[in-house]
Amino acid sequence: MASILIIEDETDLLATLEYNLQREGYRTYAFSTGEEGLEWALQQDSLDLALLDVMLPGISGIEVCHRLHSHERTRGTPIVFLSARREDIDRVIGFELGADDYVAKPFNVRELMLRIRAVLRRTSPESVGQYGTQRVLDNLRLDSKSHQLWIDAQEVMLTPVEFKLLSLLLARKGCVQSREALLAEVWHVDTSIQSRTVDVHIKRLREKLGTAGTMLETVRGIGYRIREHH
Repeated sequence: MASILIIEDETDLLATLEYNLQREGYRTYAFSTGEEGLEWALQQDSLDLALLDVMLPGISGIEVCHRLHSHERTRGTPIVFLSARREDIDRVIGFELGADDYVAKPFNVRELMLRIRAVLRRTSPESVGQYGTQRVLDNLRLDSKSHQLWIDAQEVMLTPVEFKLLSLLLARKGCVQSREALLAEVWHVDTSIQSRTVDVHIKRLREKLGTAGTMLETVRGIGYRIREHH
């Protein structure tokens, strides 16, 4: 049974989310402020997903996301943002900040449940592990079982989606993967609106890989690949 942290300052919506998630069989831990939710989360040994309102009083959902991904215990926690802002640019910013999905208010509760299920499915250890337990290339080593990445013996922290994206590209090194293929396999979506999502995550991945990021190559007009040697 997956455990889900909910941080939402609208009391009625918080109760609705908690009720529907529990009805789906999830364990829920609900808080109305970022401070309370973050304090609780950082004391847990494991957390399967965090559902965060972007605009919270005090510590924002964006800051909660940043701190969760910066802490050793919670760095692999998938994040779903809820926001009253519907502009497409906000969705891109949400992904740039490390979100695994971004849902605009008002939303259909049933659709939200389906999207949460999709995030949990694609970030599960079994899903990530389908591309192999360990991948080694030059100065990079990735271990799917422990969800860890090392570059020159220095550990690099990745979000669950970044980790799965890198795992897939490493498993198919030398082969170009189109944006559409990556959306289908990593995000399980095929809408053209979200094609920029891939570009955003590749950009973040390159930054985190540092000097090893040069092996992540853009093939203009097609997609991306990991080069055999760099």
